[in-house]
Amino acid sequence: MAHTDVSRPSNVPLLVLSGVLLLYGALVASGVFEGMFKALHTHKAIDLMEVLSFVLGGIGLLSALLRQGRMNKPLTNFDTFVLETVPGILFIMVLAMGIRWFLEPVVVMMSGALVPTLGFKIHKVLNLNYVVLGILVGIVITNSWGIPSFAAAGVKTARFVLKMGVILLGARYSFAELAKLGMVSVWMIGFFVLGTVFLVLFLGKIFKQPKSMTGVLSAGMGVCGVSATVACAPVVKAKCSEMAYTIGTILGFGILCMFAFPTIGKIVGMNPTQFGAWAGTGILNSAQVAAACLAFNAVDIKTLKVGEIFNITRVLFLPIIVLVLATWYGRSSGQRLTFKEVVVDKFPLFILGFLLLFFMSSLGVFSPSGHYKGKYLDFSYNQRTEVTPEELDVLAKAQAAGIPGLNEEERAAFADLVKQRQIAGNFDERDNKTVFDTTARHRMDALESILARAKGGEITISADVKSALGHAIKQVHKKSKTIVTLTDAMIWFFAYGLIGLGMQITKKSLAQAGGWPLVMGGISGVAKATLSFIVVMYFVKDVVLK
Repeated sequence: MAHTDVSRPSNVPLLVLSGVLLLYGALVASGVFEGMFKALHTHKAIDLMEVLSFVLGGIGLLSALLRQGRMNKPLTNFDTFVLETVPGILFIMVLAMGIRWFLEPVVVMMSGALVPTLGFKIHKVLNLNYVVLGILVGIVITNSWGIPSFAAAGVKTARFVLKMGVILLGARYSFAELAKLGMVSVWMIGFFVLGTVFLVLFLGKIFKQPKSMTGVLSAGMGVCGVSATVACAPVVKAKCSEMAYTIGTILGFGILCMFAFPTIGKIVGMNPTQFGAWAGTGILNSAQVAAACLAFNAVDIKTLKVGEIFNITRVLFLPIIVLVLATWYGRSSGQRLTFKEVVVDKFPLFILGFLLLFFMSSLGVFSPSGHYKGKYLDFSYNQRTEVTPEELDVLAKAQAAGIPGLNEEERAAFADLVKQRQIAGNFDERDNKTVFDTTARHRMDALESILARAKGGEITISADVKSALGHAIKQVHKKSKTIVTLTDAMIWFFAYGLIGLGMQITKKSLAQAGGWPLVMGGISGVAKATLSFIVVMYFVKDVVLK
């Protein structure tokens, strides 16, 4: 179907973005930036930089040519949903690439330079990784000069892309992992979801708020934020103004949680399982859970996996809550909705996609036959296979102090692990896979030898060093090529979506949160976050996820 409106933003920004990407890809391929990339510790992403730059630049150039040919013609669905979104998509991707490969490394280097003055690394205290920086960049852009008109259509795709990231995350799960956390997550989420919903309903009665306002706020604060608000609004006949107050309250509280949770988690020494459980229980929606988990640890995917297990479990309660609210509201209004209207039509479709990939992963569709038995090794350069920054500090200090009793091969392998932050071959030999993998396997054998000798009492190393070495070795096990590809795509979906999320956090949306909805939301949100924190700290233990 064609639309009569032929107004389109200028093609110039799209051509500029495409040209910049293609030029950058050519310069990266020429090797002129390799020294800078090594200084920034982003040289392992050189191949990905080339591919993304050429592919995105080519797509942009092709789209610009197609748009130019249709400038004075009626808008079709292809124009609206494809051609007109490309400029904004490239705009966000350029930002994501700049943040991931330049801004974050610079912030880390500046933070290290300030240690003698401050006494600590400020980027760790404030969790200034690419996740938080992306959200902040988005907030600054939208609240300063605003989202460029040519990018507006593309920015609207951010929420969809975030949901795609959650879908791809399903490939990282298996029934074996869910068995370790499943019942814990079900019991915790069931208690806190239902408890929060009934608490808000109780507060609404105490503060004499309209049932429609109370109902929609209870769903948003209890289940999964904006999605639950939208899903339950028709059930309780919520007005647009009541939805705006609810969404504003959820947004304001969620932003606070995204920054506060990771800091608190690190201060009290939460392990990845505990923080993931807390974030997945206490934070309101999927995007905010992902942001907090990645801010807590953007290297090891374990925290994000646990957080999304709890988050997905919470979302699965949405049909139950919709039925509860339909029954609660119907008692006073005398209206009833059908099961299809309150469950089937309102259930988030992206959760079905997540569950589909989850089942496929459990059946071994994405991984080699020995994947879950530790027989598959992958030494390729990837930030997800690196040790964490905290573990790197431990290893570097141990190397500087010296470990008595190591032989020459073990000492060299240990030094290379500190240098490369992961077990891998020599960077200059990465194009020769046989040589590269052989070198990496010798280094892994030497590191395993250190652990074996320490266990046998031949040498002495601290528990922290043992843990860091064990994690480094574990990182190269069980890496399916398909899962690596899906995970890389997932990380970029999250990076893209969270920048777009930041661009939707405007002063106006924050100002919508106020009055009794803010009081009720604040009380229920803080109560859930506090109680879930206590439960997690006392009852949730660390588990090993593949």
